[in-house]
Amino acid sequence: MTTSAYIHIPFCKSKCKYCSFISYTDKTVEQQSEYINTLLKEIDFFYKKEPLKTLYIGGGTPSLLDISDLKKIIGKFKFDSNPEITIEINPETVDKKYLSGLYMNGFNRLSVGIQSFDNKILQSIGRIHTAQRALQTVKNAKEAGFKNISLDFIYGLPAQTLDMFIKDLELAVKMEISHISLYGLKIEEGCSFFNFAPKHLPDDDTQADMYLAAIDILEHNGFSHYEISNFARCGFESKHNLNYWNDREYYGFGAAAHGYISPVRYSNHRSIEEYQKKYKEKDVLEKIDETKHLEETIFLGFRKAEGIDVQNINKIFNIDFEYSYRKILKKYLESGHLIKTESGYKLSNEGFLISNFILADFIDC
Repeated sequence: MTTSAYIHIPFCKSKCKYCSFISYTDKTVEQQSEYINTLLKEIDFFYKKEPLKTLYIGGGTPSLLDISDLKKIIGKFKFDSNPEITIEINPETVDKKYLSGLYMNGFNRLSVGIQSFDNKILQSIGRIHTAQRALQTVKNAKEAGFKNISLDFIYGLPAQTLDMFIKDLELAVKMEISHISLYGLKIEEGCSFFNFAPKHLPDDDTQADMYLAAIDILEHNGFSHYEISNFARCGFESKHNLNYWNDREYYGFGAAAHGYISPVRYSNHRSIEEYQKKYKEKDVLEKIDETKHLEETIFLGFRKAEGIDVQNINKIFNIDFEYSYRKILKKYLESGHLIKTESGYKLSNEGFLISNFILADFIDC
């Protein structure tokens, strides 16, 4: 049964220089309204009325929408008795009244795009909020009633030093929020930085030092490192993202949204115009065979700090995991990048740093 849904809102005030996601800064209020109407039709067409355990509205900048539009979206779904309902917000788009409106209409988790508390860095990457606005947004969210607040940060930003990044984390810890997501800067095709490379980027060693420092600081301040990029206080792990990492089904609604209804992964049309014409059709449909399913189970499992459960994998796929992957296991156990657990294997902190290489070895085996 599908109990999670992701909704993509592809509108922004401005495009950040590192962003390669599908989002638009030139859409009128009328065009946004037309998009919401199509989105509601798509939900009506595909949603099978299962009670959702998680709903995540991301973007783009979902907090550009009126509360009334968000209320319409939430109203399309049935919910479990204790759902996690998340919305991504950017500090420049919300005030205390708006945050209170979110809370009063059912949202109980916020994901706040902070990226850095350094104003010069924020300006250099195209963010349009200030550090003070970000701090005030968190304060306002707490006063509105939110207890489950996640902050997003990026490390490896232009001119960012290890000390600057540590100061960001120490300030976040003092704010007594419940969850932190950390992402290394990636410059991909489709973003401004891809065509105009920024100067003074931290090198790979400095980025590694930032990541390891983050683990040390956050774990010493009551956060559990439960996934490669995510840290949470006890009980505040992202249920929605855990649904992804546990390889469970989820709906994807909106332009460019991805979904998974076993055994098919799908994605919607990327452009708003194409999506609005063909919201009943999927742009890409991929049937996941057993080999691909095994690869995804390994890949997603190793993203989690607890790692993979060998007995569970053997049962589902009728294999002997430790025999099939014995050479790779031996290689990375000896190098210290893998750790044997009671139920299977997990990546060490050093393993997380080169996780793409390790996981490629498993998939290519």
